[in-house]
Amino acid sequence: MIVIIDYDSGNLASLKRGLSLAGMETRVSGQIKDIDQASALVLPGVGAFGEAMRNLKDSGLIPAIKRHVANGKPLVGICLGMQLLYETSYEHGTHEGLGFLKGSVVPMDSPYPVPHMGWNKLIFTDASHPLFKYLNIPPYVYFVHSYVVSTTGDEVLASSDYGQSIPAIVKKDNIMAMQFHPEKSADVGHALLRALGEVIA
Repeated sequence: MIVIIDYDSGNLASLKRGLSLAGMETRVSGQIKDIDQASALVLPGVGAFGEAMRNLKDSGLIPAIKRHVANGKPLVGICLGMQLLYETSYEHGTHEGLGFLKGSVVPMDSPYPVPHMGWNKLIFTDASHPLFKYLNIPPYVYFVHSYVVSTTGDEVLASSDYGQSIPAIVKKDNIMAMQFHPEKSADVGHALLRALGEVIA
């Protein structure tokens, strides 16, 4: 069972619907027993980093999420959920993240309007990755964010150009994440989620 983590900081209904349409059986839960029994976890997120991390800590789920990852089971971050996977955020102060991936979350430094809101094209680092197997149209996806991941790691599978390079999809070992909203990205998002279901199966 794929569990979408409920910690009062995610767009749960639309994400569950998007995953279900892509063929994934999911459950929304904030219960430790469900986290422990999950075959894969999805960490959503909307809003500010600091508030989301406070909610996650208050939920008491972080130790269970860390056990899940330590056991080699997949964890997928979506939008702010991707940023929470990194070490530190500088959004309205300094905040500690989950630290599964090395890097930080910093304000966008773009000549274009911020937040970065709307459709933008994915630029693949490795177009042969299984995550992209069903893409047969130009890969435009839907973003809504003002902060970006800053990383020197090799985990970036795809980026977008918005006056600066924006890590859009990352993967390292059993950790995967998307900065954009695949559930709001029409046919491209559906194709990515369909392949994701196979990658994390």
